[in-house]
Amino acid sequence: MQTQELSTAELSTSELEQLLAKRKKEERAKAEKEKVEYEKGRDEMITKVITTAKALFRELGEFKQFCHIEMDNQALKLSEYGKLRSNSKGGFSVTDSEDTMRVTRRRDTEPVWDERSTKAVELIKDFLGDAIKKRDIKMYEILMSFLERNAAGELEYGRVMDLYKHEDKFDDPRWKEGLKLIKESFSNHLKGYGYEFKVKGDDGKWQNLYLNFSSL
Repeated sequence: MQTQELSTAELSTSELEQLLAKRKKEERAKAEKEKVEYEKGRDEMITKVITTAKALFRELGEFKQFCHIEMDNQALKLSEYGKLRSNSKGGFSVTDSEDTMRVTRRRDTEPVWDERSTKAVELIKDFLGDAIKKRDIKMYEILMSFLERNAAGELEYGRVMDLYKHEDKFDDPRWKEGLKLIKESFSNHLKGYGYEFKVKGDDGKWQNLYLNFSSL
């Protein structure tokens, strides 16, 4: 260490600057090499993961189509066999003879309210603010909460159903007409079919095989 210090001390300012520049160049080269190696490894990892994800995504889509075909055929056989309700809208479950495997086709729907719901909410809010707010603020706040819209600006189906539980409490025409319009404006749109897969474990309980392809 002393030898290095002495030899460095003996160097001229120009020589010290050259030595410093050389060291900085070596450090930059080392840092650049480490950066290149890191990015190369990172990119290789991402490529492998994304390639696998793409393959699984493709296979999952193909599997969902396979489920559609197989369950459509099964629904037809069930209908002919008389085991599927005549009012079924497409959702049903089938279980194997040993009661260890089950496949369920779920009918996924989305509640929608048309333009009449806007007028309905206006009428109901007008009635609540005019006749209920001063008389029973707690009831007012509860009923108003059922008309709150979600982040997408839509009425929430569950909340509207809670609102209907109070339908017979008031006779005001605005209240009655508002609830009538909300009911008329409502429709349930089919988003698609979802599937659930279950197997029975050693403990005799059903276990889910989670395959989420609801967005496919």
